[in-house]
Parts: sequence; C-alpha cells; structure tokens
Amino acid sequence: MEVVIVPDAAAGGELIAEAMARLLRRKPDALLGVATGSTPLPVYQALTAKVRSGAVDASRARIAQLDEYVGLPADHPESYRSVLRREVLEPLGTDMDAFMGPDGTAEDVQAACEAYDRALVEAGGVDLQLLGIGTDGHIGFNEPCSSLASRTRIKTLTEQTRVDNARFFDGDIEQVPHHVITQGIGTILEARHLVLLATGEGKADAVAATVEGPVAAVCPASALQLHPHATVVADEAAASKLKLADYFRHTYANKPDWQGI
Repeated sequence: MEVVIVPDAAAGGELIAEAMARLLRRKPDALLGVATGSTPLPVYQALTAKVRSGAVDASRARIAQLDEYVGLPADHPESYRSVLRREVLEPLGTDMDAFMGPDGTAEDVQAACEAYDRALVEAGGVDLQLLGIGTDGHIGFNEPCSSLASRTRIKTLTEQTRVDNARFFDGDIEQVPHHVITQGIGTILEARHLVLLATGEGKADAVAATVEGPVAAVCPASALQLHPHATVVADEAAASKLKLADYFRHTYANKPDWQGI
C-alpha cells in the first residue's frame, strides 16, 4: 500500500480531490464511493472548488454510499443519504438519479443488503472508494473482529458510537438508530482504488496498525494491505506513530508526477 504523509487535513483533501478529478477527466461517469463524517469534508470541499472553477465536470459522476442507518427515513436530515446529498451531490452538481445506496427502510434488511452488493457489481464496480478510519481501526461500520471477507450487511452500533453520533440528533441518544447497513470489508476490497484519509493524533495508533501491523480482523482497516491499489493519506499527526514515516516521505517525494496516487 502507498502511504502519503501531508502537512494537514486541507492538503490531504486537495491531494485526494485531484485524484478524483483525474479519474473523472478520464472516465466522466466514474463510480465514486463516498463516506460520511468530518474527515472527508476537505476532500469534498476541494473537489467542489475544482468543479466551480471549471477544472473538472462531475455532472456525470455516479456516487455510491458506504453505509446507512436502518429505520431512518431517507428524507430524514441525518440519514446518510440526506447528508451526502448536501455535502457531495448538490455541491458537485450531480443529480440524485446518479446516487446508489442501500435501502435502510426495507422490511427485509438482509435482502436489501444483498441487492446493494448486486447493484454495485451491475454498475461496473466502484472506481475509487474514499474511506475514513475509526480510532479502533474500523472502516465503514466494520468494527474490530468483523470478517475480512464480509459483504454488505446489518451491524449493531456500539453504545459509544451512538453516544458519539447523538450530536447530530439534538444530543438525544434515543433518536440514534441501533442498527446500520454497511458495505462489508470484502465488498470494500472490490473497489479498484481505495483511498483512506486519516487526520489528527487520535488516529495515529489506528494508522500504524493499518499500515505496519499484521492483517488482522482486530484492525479491520489492515485488510487494505491485501488490495492491489490502496492509498493511505495521513496528516503529520495521524502519521506520528509510523516507524517507516521517513521511507514513506522519500518514496512519495521521488514519485513521478504523472503517476498520481
């Protein structure tokens, strides 16, 4: 896996946004896998700036969702569908018809999970999947000890995750759903390019375990080591516990500009 150490979150966002822009110039209808949360916001902001400046056209891009709450109406302001509409599709000028996501309101949740996996395959697969990482090494909602071969499925949120997410629900944990649908690790690994962005000192242990630790279910993100094209972009704080940090800086500094990430 390639590791790129950047000065800060803004620099990481710009780097990944340029990779997305290059992809869209080459393949205007590329399928971009997107994540929610605060970490990827600099990516979306930088890509939006490129769209508004005319540097790239994202109107034909397709957007695929990483995860979704179960039981929350699609039009609820905190459903991930709504969040991504506000943070990604509308700013990029991409129509909701180009959006793909699991049905969190389905009566048969398992069938909805299987349908989403099929839909991703039928769409030609995800070209670039953007990921964040939890302090415990989770990606999507694949918590530690999730199967590294897992498919899209329902997961139960931990109490801590519900407490953390209560800030989006007026501070009321009772409004936070107990379950989510998430792409499994096996599903995520099928994307052609995986790009994980990590910022802040709180992610340093998880980044070190992902990059330099063994491939193990206790750190779900370590599965990226198995992927032929995985890129970890970490700011200085998130990279602070990497033993090979100097090597990663050297290899990226001497990489041909045309190659990108």
